[in-house]
This record gives sequence, structure tokens and C-alpha cells, in this order.
Amino acid sequence: MPEGDNVWRTARSLHAALAGQVLLRSDFRVPKLATLDLAGNTVEEVVSRGKHLLMRTSGPAGDLSIHSHLLMDGSWRIYAPGQRWNKPAFQARVVLETKPATAVGFLLGILEVIPTAEEAQAVGHLGPDLLGSDWDAAEALRRLRSDPERGIGLALLDQRNLAGVGNVYRCELCFLTGVHPLAKVGQVPDLPRIVQLAKTLLEANKDRNRRNTVGGPAGRNASPVWVYGRAGQPCLRCRTPVVHTKLGETELTERDLYFCPRCQPETI
Repeated sequence: MPEGDNVWRTARSLHAALAGQVLLRSDFRVPKLATLDLAGNTVEEVVSRGKHLLMRTSGPAGDLSIHSHLLMDGSWRIYAPGQRWNKPAFQARVVLETKPATAVGFLLGILEVIPTAEEAQAVGHLGPDLLGSDWDAAEALRRLRSDPERGIGLALLDQRNLAGVGNVYRCELCFLTGVHPLAKVGQVPDLPRIVQLAKTLLEANKDRNRRNTVGGPAGRNASPVWVYGRAGQPCLRCRTPVVHTKLGETELTERDLYFCPRCQPETI
């Protein structure tokens, strides 16, 4: 599941492959961008902003940024010239061809091209980026505390508070701090610890191919996470079966939720 660390790595890979290269061909396979041609523009840089990707270009078509979001199923793949794709062509939403490499965005949840000077309209609402140069723990805390009646499980997933926490980290952070995910923000005794741990976990995992929140080397058969995806399995600390439910503001925004009822009691 794409989270802030996945997106950071994707931006790094795209930047390494495309930065400084001239686009020989662009093929946007979504109706609103079907006639757009960025051929001749140079890719200046690719950066992540929370779970968003911004590919900045300049040239004959103007200073334009390709803004994308992976949502649940999206991905970017990089291929050598003429290399066969390892995903179906009908899933491609954009193809960007340069002399040394071709980048293909598959099943992108958001894809738009905006003037680089107007990027704030797309990502300006986001909170401090856990892996960004703008990271500000105090501001993240202020935003979380602005609604003390909101459930911590919902507040952590709200990218307007701190950008980069996805569903996996939401579950793992609550477990590691012994907080029930339905507890109100105002009831959480050590909110600064959650914020600091979020930063620590994403920093530790941004260079790993396999996310690990347990710590230490994870063997082939060892779980790299404490509770996420482990419904009904024994808690790694107390052996109580891990509970699975759903949580979201609405039915459309519900996401899987995992927690240990013993390690994360409902009353704090």
C-alpha cells in the first residue's frame, strides 16, 4: 500500500532516471489531457510532497508540473528504451519517453498537469511533510490538537495534519504507543511521542524495500509489522488475537483497522 515512504522512493527513482532529460514524447491517456504534448520540455526535478508526486518540467510548453497520486493501486515504472512493460498497457495513464528511459504511470488515482507556480493549489493544503524539508513537529502537533474530539485514528490519516502517514503506519503508530485507534485526540496522553515516532518510522523505512516497524532484521517468516494485516493472529507482545475492523469518516473513506484489544485498551 503506497505511503509516504513509498512515494519518496518513487520520486527519488524518477528523479534519477529523468532529471535533466528532454521529453521526446508524452502520451497522456486520460480524456482531459489527451491533447497535451510536453515533447521538448526538460524534466527539471521530481519531488514528493506527502503522498503526492510532482514532476517539474520547463520548455516550449511552459513551466509545468505533472501532479500524480498513487491512491491504492497506482505505481510508476521506469523502463529502458524498447523494454517490454511488466504491467498491462491498458492500465497506463501516462507515458513519458526520454532518450535513456521511459516512465509509465499505471492506475494513477490523480493525474493532472498544472503550472509549476500554482502547485500550492494542488498540495498547499497538506500538513508538514514527514520526509520533506518543511517538516515541523510543532506545527503537526498544533494541527492534530486543533480538534481534540476527533478520533486519533482519523486524525493521523488526515494529510492536512501531517503528510505521509497511510493506513499501515496509522495502525502501527497506535499499537506502538498503546493507544486505542478510536481514542479522542484530547485523550491521548503523549501526542508528541506519536508525532516523533511517525517521523522516525518513515525515515527508517524510506530506504528499505520491505517496510519494517518491528525493529531489527525481519526473517523470511517473521512479521515485519506489529498488527497491520494480522487479523486473528496472536499479538506479537501479549498473544491476544489482533482485531480487525473498518474506520473512516464515511463508508467511502473506510479503511482497514487493526489493533490489539489488550495492548491498546479502550480507556486511557
